[in-house]
Formats: sequence, C-alpha cells, structure tokens
Amino acid sequence: MATSAGSAGQPNQDFVGAVPGAVVLLDGAGIPGTESICSHGVAWYTHRLGGALLGRLSREDGRDLAGILATAIDEIADDHRGTCDITHPSSPQATVLIVRTHQGRLDHLLLADSFLVLADVGGDPEVITDEREVTARRLCTAPLSGVPMGTPEYDRVRDSCIEAIWARRNQPGGYWIAKDDPHAAAEAVTGSRSLQDLASATLLSNGAGRIVSPYGLTDWPGVLQLLGSGGPADVIRRVRRAETGRSADPDAPVPDDATVAHCFWGPERTAQTVRPAKAAIRA
Repeated sequence: MATSAGSAGQPNQDFVGAVPGAVVLLDGAGIPGTESICSHGVAWYTHRLGGALLGRLSREDGRDLAGILATAIDEIADDHRGTCDITHPSSPQATVLIVRTHQGRLDHLLLADSFLVLADVGGDPEVITDEREVTARRLCTAPLSGVPMGTPEYDRVRDSCIEAIWARRNQPGGYWIAKDDPHAAAEAVTGSRSLQDLASATLLSNGAGRIVSPYGLTDWPGVLQLLGSGGPADVIRRVRRAETGRSADPDAPVPDDATVAHCFWGPERTAQTVRPAKAAIRA
C-alpha cells in the first residue's frame, strides 16, 4: 500500500487499511472552509469510517458488504450528528472501495469513482469502477463550456452547476456516496468471483488512477507491470511527476490525494504474470 497527500501541508483525505482477508480504500470529499458545517473535517470522516469498516471486516463472518457499509455509515453519522450539520451538501463524505476474500471467492464493493483492477493469471485485467458520479458531474458542468473563467458569468454558472450536482447526490438517477445516509450502501456496485485463477486485485483512488486518464502515462496492463516492478509508490511517484510537469497549465487538474493498494496471491501470482502492456510506460 502507498498513499500521498495532494498538497503539502494539507491533510491526506484518502484512507487505506487492511485486516487479514480484506482491504478498504476511501477517498474523502468536501468543500474547504466549511468548518462551521462540520468541525471535524473530511480526513476525520474517512479515517473514522475506514476504521469502522475494518473493525467489522476483521470478524471474517462473510456478512454482506453493503450491510457492513450501511452500519458503518450510520455509526459515524451518529458520532457527529449532535455537533455538525451532517445533512448539509458540503458535510464530509467519501467514496468507498472494499475487497474481501471469503470461502474461496473475492467479493468487492464500490461506491463512487475509485478503481478496482482484477488480473487473471495470463489474462488482461478487468477494471471496475462506479461511473455515476463522473457522469453526473459531466452533465452538470456542461453549461460551463465556453464561458470565460474569472468572469461574473462563469461564477454564476459554476454556482448553478454545483447546486445541480448536489441535487443528484444520493438520489435515484444520480450518484451515491458515503455520507450521512446508510441507504446509499444498497446502491453500491458489488460483485464476487472465484479466487482460483485470480492473480491480483488492485485498489486505486481516482487521484492515483490519473496515471491512465487524463495523464495517459500507461494503460491498465501497464499499471500492473509497474506494480510488479516498483510497487504502489512507483505509480504515485509517476502521477506526481506528471502533475509537476503540468503545473504551468491553467487547465491542468489540481493535484489530488493518491492511494494504491495491491493484493496478490502466492509468489508466482504477481502482477508480472499478466500479459505485457499494450502501450509503453512513460517515465
């Protein structure tokens, strides 16, 4: 596992942790300067929720992952319901990605836009993500296209876009994220597959997934090659290098927290056993 804060001096709002048989990765979200809404902050939320999930997963009882997540969301909501406005759209929230081995199978759960890469022995990787948040943001921000930045019109349209995104959060037809409503867990992307031919499972926050898009430094098979040779820290290092190289570009994405957890089974079942990357890996 490896994780890195997007900005020096700022708390890392990602969380990653493991217990025997399970890994949890969370990517926190919230708007800076909203301490009057929640005094605890996003990093507090991700670490509390992540810890609650790991505690339940450590029981190794095979309980439904969505049920585990719902209980944990409700527990953390109760922890600050009396002091914070947890129903406010800007209160702390997080994407959730869980993998768990149980009775010869790998179970997974995704809520919002992290990435799970499953690699078969000798096969191409399968990339699983929850695209509903990305789709909602793309639709809601479309009116900003062509509006000059720094103008009153841009600010007006941007505020309208933000409100449109908020209106779709944890709503049918919108997208789902861990926040204050445990019912969001029932909307997660879930699945299960046999461990028999599985070489590895890799969890990435969207900040780490930038190595594929938008930076295009490699493709997903190439990511697995990097993990086999340099480990999770090498993936993040290359993302940071790309961000540094684009720092002068006003349209470049703001550096984001980046986290990777790489799980593999047996000494011969490393990420290097997958097919060679179709695209070259750029340093």
